[in-house]
Amino acid sequence: MIIFLFTLGILILGIWLFLRLNPAFGGKPSPEQLRRYAQSPNWDGQKFAYPELTRSFQVSLGNMLSLVRDYIRGNDRIRPSRPLPVVKLEPSVWTEPNGDSIVWLGHSALLLHIGGKRLLLDPMLGTSPTPVKPFGGKRYAPELPFDIEALPQVDAVLFSHDHYDHLDYGTITKLKDKTKRFIVPLGVGCHLERWGVKPEQISEHDWWDELEWEGLKLACTPARHFSGRGRGKRDRSLWCSWVIYSPERRIFFSGDSGYGPHFQQIGEKYGPFDLALMECGQYDVRWVDIHMLPEQTVQAYLDVQGKRLLPIHWGAFTLALHDWDDPIRRVVAQAEMSRVPMATPQIGEVLRLKAAATELNAWWK
Repeated sequence: MIIFLFTLGILILGIWLFLRLNPAFGGKPSPEQLRRYAQSPNWDGQKFAYPELTRSFQVSLGNMLSLVRDYIRGNDRIRPSRPLPVVKLEPSVWTEPNGDSIVWLGHSALLLHIGGKRLLLDPMLGTSPTPVKPFGGKRYAPELPFDIEALPQVDAVLFSHDHYDHLDYGTITKLKDKTKRFIVPLGVGCHLERWGVKPEQISEHDWWDELEWEGLKLACTPARHFSGRGRGKRDRSLWCSWVIYSPERRIFFSGDSGYGPHFQQIGEKYGPFDLALMECGQYDVRWVDIHMLPEQTVQAYLDVQGKRLLPIHWGAFTLALHDWDDPIRRVVAQAEMSRVPMATPQIGEVLRLKAAATELNAWWK
């Protein structure tokens, strides 16, 4: 019994130290930062919250039993049967962007050239969406469109929230010395600071905050989701979507979100958008409050008054139980029914923003 208790104590201590010391779990906001967050209209006294009831899982006996059943049953198509194709970016993309353009890097990671600036959106460029890399499943594509080390200076990096499949410790350690500015929702800055980003390079924003920066205008806009990484950090940071616009073009980036009235509010305030980057994957009816179904993706696009749709949050990792290509098949079908112009570039393919026509490339087939 003594040996058992000693071993158990060592195990508990080891887990506690791992959670405490592993930098991948991020930082902790200071008392001063917490006081500032408490002034937010989106702070309910203990945490950040969406105005309407939002559950990360619809708790019921039926849902619990069905989830266990689905995990036991498994799904042979939860991952692609072969590595996904990747278009390698030519060096000229960095030096001669040839006007406004965007490159989808898989999942929700994007490289955006707009108004002469180079931005990265939710650049999760790691191999696995987990703080412990052997666990959590590997990226579908064996390589990225470029080597991070070869990436020239980035003008700004924008994050929508602090989940591991969007904010990656390893990626930040490689980007922090070649990025001028990190623009994030409230509460995310402490993670970046722990990872070596200088506080003066970080700006944190609440919903409906607007900022002008080097010829661009940005607005931190609502999303219906949640946040947290590590023990005791659930909803202690904010999550958001982003509006990005230059004198010539307007972009909407949804971040992660369930469907809600905020999309129409954003469209009325900032639309129409030349391109709407909308999440369409990792959904389930049991957690529909935090991730849209593909049909809702198209409706949200209409709500924000988009002119062209680019589906994101798919094609890189398995974070739900649906077929890996179910998101894109369903969103394309709904877009065709609703006569929505959309683009489906391959990972690494350069998409010019000047066009507004449908550019369907069914490469996933």
